[in-house]
Amino acid sequence: QVQLVESGGGLVQPGGSLTLSCVASGSIFGGNVMGWYRQAPGKQRELVATITSGGSTNLYNLADSVKGRFTISRDNAKSTVYLQMNSLKPEDTAVYYCNYKRGLSIYWGQGTQVTVSS
Repeated sequence: QVQLVESGGGLVQPGGSLTLSCVASGSIFGGNVMGWYRQAPGKQRELVATITSGGSTNLYNLADSVKGRFTISRDNAKSTVYLQMNSLKPEDTAVYYCNYKRGLSIYWGQGTQVTVSS
């Protein structure tokens, strides 16, 4: 079992920044992929960013809608993944969920609300 705890959400004005953190605990093994998804009201959950635990090189993937504004990173020693969000837009408003995948195992965090509004 893997437990994921997100933090860092909140209310921010358009153009502002937030950093989300997700700490993983439990049966954490190498070769996993961690990432962030989001779900806005009335919409399906969508991929925001993922990053592998590639040893010296972590491979990452970003959705087109956040490229140039969001950055994903991880600290394997702390089993933590981060999402730095800059130049936030109202359309970034959603519940953001942390995700851990390894093989056929998939785990989700409880989600953290991000609201971008003036």
